[in-house]
Amino acid sequence: CCRPCVSPGAAAARARQSSRLGVSSTVKVTKYSAVLAGMVYGKKKYAFPWFGMDIGGTLVKLVYFEPKDITVEEEQEEVENLKNIRKYLTLNVAYGSSGIRDVHLELKDLTLCGRKGNLHFIRFPTQDMPAFIQMGGDKHFATLHTTLCATGGGAHKFEPDFQTMAHLRLRKLDELDCLIKGVLYIDSVSFNGHSECYYFENASDPEKCQKMPYNLENPYPLLLVNIGSGVSILAVYSKDNYKRVTGTSLGGGTFLGLCCLLTGCSTFEEALEMASHGDSTKVDKLVKDIYGGDYERFGLPGWAVASSFGSMICKEKRDSVSKEDLARATLVTITNNIGSIARMCALNENITRVVFVGNFLRVNTLSMKLLAYAMDYWSKGQLKALFLEHEGYFGAVGALLELLDSAEP
Repeated sequence: CCRPCVSPGAAAARARQSSRLGVSSTVKVTKYSAVLAGMVYGKKKYAFPWFGMDIGGTLVKLVYFEPKDITVEEEQEEVENLKNIRKYLTLNVAYGSSGIRDVHLELKDLTLCGRKGNLHFIRFPTQDMPAFIQMGGDKHFATLHTTLCATGGGAHKFEPDFQTMAHLRLRKLDELDCLIKGVLYIDSVSFNGHSECYYFENASDPEKCQKMPYNLENPYPLLLVNIGSGVSILAVYSKDNYKRVTGTSLGGGTFLGLCCLLTGCSTFEEALEMASHGDSTKVDKLVKDIYGGDYERFGLPGWAVASSFGSMICKEKRDSVSKEDLARATLVTITNNIGSIARMCALNENITRVVFVGNFLRVNTLSMKLLAYAMDYWSKGQLKALFLEHEGYFGAVGALLELLDSAEP
């Protein structure tokens, strides 16, 4: 027998792990599965399914192209495995307890490589990557493809697991190359007829602040700030000419990690919900707490933060703050730091447009408005903070495009 022996305990553990992403091991393999790997669909020679993956330090991002122009002949030849994968991904919005399909981001009626279809966006925690790999094995993905295009640090970290658990090889792609490629592509196709790029007008006034579309048709040069677990800042001069200017270890992972320690929360959404009800000025020491007002000589307003968490050196103030206040102060600290570094990089590179992307900004309007206001205020209107609807998925989109590029004759 060629199959490895698995103890009852190990089998049970694998079943528990797989259930987190809704994995089922009941998919049948037909004797025709191997035929699909050599089939030609449309003008491209790369067989369906079409995936791109970005395996980050906190989240895994997956994009999947669902063909909507399958011919009768193709449908008849389509193997059971491929049908099951397509139905599983497109008929569900959640996968187990941790996988989410962001339905509101779906790109419809998209044409890729001569094929028409919809592009789906799926995410799940990186800690559940073993369950995803197990799903690939259980659904016999290797009978359809032997190689997956993936980017991010996890493409290196999890490569041995893909080989041993799912019999798949990873084509590891540079994450910054994929990021740039994904951003430029998604912006070029627009968001179902709407603008992908936007900014906040009157960001400092809650009553007048509104989200406005921005035309990024001529994007160069731009500063691209990718906020994931950590932060990378890129100066982009053309689609092939860019450099990583700098970065910081204080990113989205820092925000969530500190919130877990300070408030006892366990998810990003819970941390943001707490922050939305908190008051950071009860935690931070402001300029006016030191000067009694503005520091006029250097143009520092009294409301500016002089020391993040500076008021917490006083026991009396520590005893009076809430968990919500601590979450808000953590969010403001991380966001202000990113904004300050981005502003300095933009000035050094002589770039006026700063585009913020990454999953730290997902459902995080607080940080986006804070960045928008800070960039405008401290640059005296010279810098504009821009944002993109698909936030953290650009690396995965870039990986998908690399997959299809590799199919060129």
